[in-house]
Amino acid sequence: MIKKNILIVTSEFPPQPGGIGNHAYNLALYLAENDYAVTVIADQRDVDATEERRFDGSLPFRVKRISMRSLRFLMYIQRIITTFKEFRNTDVVIATGKFSLWNVAFGSLCFKRKTMAVIHGTEVNFKSAWLKRSIDLSLQRFDQIVAVSHYTKSLVSHLNKDVQVIPNGISISDWKLPQSRTKLKGSPVLTTVGRVSSRKGQLNVIQQLPELLKHFPELHYHCVGIPTEADDFMVIAQSLGVEDYITFHGSVSEERLKQVLQATDIFVMLSSESRSGDVEGFGIAILEANAMGVPAIGSKGCGIEDAVLDGASGFLISNESDIEFKNAINRIMASPINFKQEALKWANQHSWSTIIKRYEELIEN
Repeated sequence: MIKKNILIVTSEFPPQPGGIGNHAYNLALYLAENDYAVTVIADQRDVDATEERRFDGSLPFRVKRISMRSLRFLMYIQRIITTFKEFRNTDVVIATGKFSLWNVAFGSLCFKRKTMAVIHGTEVNFKSAWLKRSIDLSLQRFDQIVAVSHYTKSLVSHLNKDVQVIPNGISISDWKLPQSRTKLKGSPVLTTVGRVSSRKGQLNVIQQLPELLKHFPELHYHCVGIPTEADDFMVIAQSLGVEDYITFHGSVSEERLKQVLQATDIFVMLSSESRSGDVEGFGIAILEANAMGVPAIGSKGCGIEDAVLDGASGFLISNESDIEFKNAINRIMASPINFKQEALKWANQHSWSTIIKRYEELIEN
């Protein structure tokens, strides 16, 4: 028996990468598995949509893709039209991602449906005054607001609205040990997974390597992810004389990623806020590493604070403090089995099978 009809309007969706898309996918999947009729509206993000069509066809819920157009504004118009059509046949509309917030807020002017906004970070941290104001006005239209971290919640504290914090979840079954092992250069092995960019914090790690290598001369830093700024970061590494202690792996398969994580001693994410206001709203890659038994060192002052149980699953540090970084590495390497056990325990607390219950409570409230 169907409980309710749920419409999820999202700015990202798999199989293309993206944290917002990953969250929207799991939210849709677990709601569908719990007897909700789910429809997702998402953009086509690949010129050749074959992979997207194959992916969508394998899902236990409907996905309506907005066809890619050379003129981007035509996609926006089509998304609004499609959303309005679906509004009529749904009980609850969930918006996630910048344009989706505007889109669903606009639709709520015409249709009396329960609405929920899921906010991640960047979309509520614009530096442009008019963009920030437009998001604020949109959020005021929503019946419920869910923030994926307490940091993200703090970015909308001025709205004086009730905001529930529900952390990102992971599908534990997706993070089993790989069939074969690999060995990575270094001792300790430090790894970051994510697009190589200023926001993800790889540069913060690289800039602290000269000091870290004085204490850990065999240390090696591995970066996995789309190498957007890798060439620029390597130039800086060369100027610091640490280029031999860094490996950029680029994008890798899921099996290879698991092999890398299994061979990692410490996962590192020292994220920074970009000039445009792009921030780390949570840091799902940390939990994925934890699920493989890898403790993490993450930066304070962003959503990562909710992704690391400080002193148990790893440590939170100032992203520019080599002293705190060194001390965190020392403490983890001195008691690796204990930190591994705590990382696994922390990951299990964020299983989507548990997280989804909190969304169901809000939907049924």
